[in-house]
Amino acid sequence: MRHFTIQNDGVTIPVTRGGRGRPLVLCPGLGSTQADLHELAGLLRRDHDVVTFDLRGHGLASAADRYSFEAFLSDLAAVLAVPGPLDLPSPPVLVGYSLGADLAVHYASEHPDAVARLVLIDGANPLPEPFITDVDLVEFRAMTEDPATRREAERARGTARQVLLAAQEILDLQLEIDVVRSGILDRYRKIDHPISMIMSTAIAGDSAEGRAPRHNRLWRAGVERLVHEQPDISTTWLDAGHALVFTHAPAIAEIIRHGHAPAGGSGRSAP
Repeated sequence: MRHFTIQNDGVTIPVTRGGRGRPLVLCPGLGSTQADLHELAGLLRRDHDVVTFDLRGHGLASAADRYSFEAFLSDLAAVLAVPGPLDLPSPPVLVGYSLGADLAVHYASEHPDAVARLVLIDGANPLPEPFITDVDLVEFRAMTEDPATRREAERARGTARQVLLAAQEILDLQLEIDVVRSGILDRYRKIDHPISMIMSTAIAGDSAEGRAPRHNRLWRAGVERLVHEQPDISTTWLDAGHALVFTHAPAIAEIIRHGHAPAGGSGRSAP
């Protein structure tokens, strides 16, 4: 394992590299860190040369003056562009989780020769309508301001799992991601590489009440919209929530390796 840092836009980004085999870069999402993804990264290191890192304001990365989709995209681009310790022998498999999936699609659309394949985990979904409505906005704000959520954030402070963004900054980013996803189909049209999607069946939970049913239907509708236009995209649905990258790491690692969930697993594949 090698650990080093790079500088981008005044931010210090910690990078970890280890394993043997085909190069693979694992991009975390909003609110997640490379420490959170340690199980998946460890499984992938068995047959991949895996690079993980923290986005600005997450984990061991330093705080930033601005948090936006473009700023996070610049962090990913900076990691992939670094010479010396990275110096990958061939274009990597680029794996993104949640917001990281959206960043991966945008990066691949702008750098067509820099990526060999995309694996998108529960993100980069071309939703047919906004995910967050005015009603959802009230609930999301209440969730971010919940005392239990704040206590959890304080416990992580100073550790490799900390998130330095304020509640309003996270909410603003969630709204921005909705806008990004409204136009992401155009980005997919520019990508001429294999794409695999690993999606949760219950991104909003399995409740039959409240906002969960609408959000879960909308999540599936977005993927169906994408696959209708680009039927070569491989899609696997896991019976899980948005935390699938933590709860189903072995199944996800198997899909990344072989393109399907392990026998007896909780996945359903679709062309």
